Amino acid sequence: MNKIADLTSCATLNNGIKMPWVGFGVFKVNDGDEVIAAVTHALQAGYRHVDTASAYRNESGVGTAIAQSGVQRTDLFVTSKLWNADQGYDSTLRAFDASLERLGLDYLDLYLIHWPLPMKGLYKDSWRALEKLYKDRRVRAIGVSNFQPNHLEDIMANSEVVPAVNQVEFHPRLTQEPLREFCGTHKIQVEAWSPLMRAQLIDDPTIARIATVHGRTPAQVILRWDLQHEVVTIPKSVTPERIIENSRVFDFELSEAEIREIDSLNSNERSGPDPDTFDMT
Repeated sequence: MNKIADLTSCATLNNGIKMPWVGFGVFKVNDGDEVIAAVTHALQAGYRHVDTASAYRNESGVGTAIAQSGVQRTDLFVTSKLWNADQGYDSTLRAFDASLERLGLDYLDLYLIHWPLPMKGLYKDSWRALEKLYKDRRVRAIGVSNFQPNHLEDIMANSEVVPAVNQVEFHPRLTQEPLREFCGTHKIQVEAWSPLMRAQLIDDPTIARIATVHGRTPAQVILRWDLQHEVVTIPKSVTPERIIENSRVFDFELSEAEIREIDSLNSNERSGPDPDTFDMT
C-alpha cells in the first residue's frame, strides 16, 4: 500500500481508477440547507470523495454543494447507490439517470447496488445494467454494498466485470475478516460504512486508552485503524469541527499491538441489517 498522506491519497481500484481513502458520508443528513452546508464544509476542509445514495434523499443538495464549491469535477470522486425498489435491468438504468439528474452531474465515479436482496433474485439483472453503464462510460467504476461472499460469487459467475468496491458495515465490533479476505483475493476494495458504529464505539475503554496514548480522539483512532487495514472509510458528520477532526488521521500510526487490541473487540455485532435477510424496498 502506498503511503496515505492526506485527503487526496487514493486506493487504486481493480480497473485502475483512483478512489480517495477517506470520504465524506451523508447518510441521514437532511436534503437542502443541512446537506449543502455539510458537504460545503467537507469540501472546504479538503475532502474530495463524497458518498450519497438514492435512499438518502439528499442527492439534490449534494449536487448543489458540489456545483457551488468551485472544486473541479475531475478532482472529485462521487458515489451514489441503487435503491432496492429500483432493482432489475431497466429500472436500474432509469434509477441511475434519476440520480445523475438530481446530482446535476454528467457521470458518476462509482455506482453501487445498495443491498443484495437475495430473496428478490434481481441483483444479477441490476449488475448487468451497471455493466452497461460502465461500458457506456457513464460511470467510472461499479460495485456493490452489503454483499456477502456468496452474493459476490453469484455475480462474478455471470458477469464480465468484477465489482471494484464492496461497501459494508465495518468497525471494531464487526471486522468481517472472511469477507475482507474474499475481497482481497478478488481485488475488490472494501469500504466501510458506519465506521464509528453510529458513535457507539466512542466510549469504548480500549479505544479511549489508545486515543489518549496518541493524543487523539477515539474517532480518529478508529478511522486510522480502518486505513491501516486498507479499508476506505466514509465518516459522516454535520458539525464543522467534527468534519475537520475526522480528516486529521494521516499524521500518526497505530502499532501492530494496538491494531490487534482493536481487532480483538470484534463480536460480529451489527448496527445495521443482516444482508442475507434484509428485504426493505
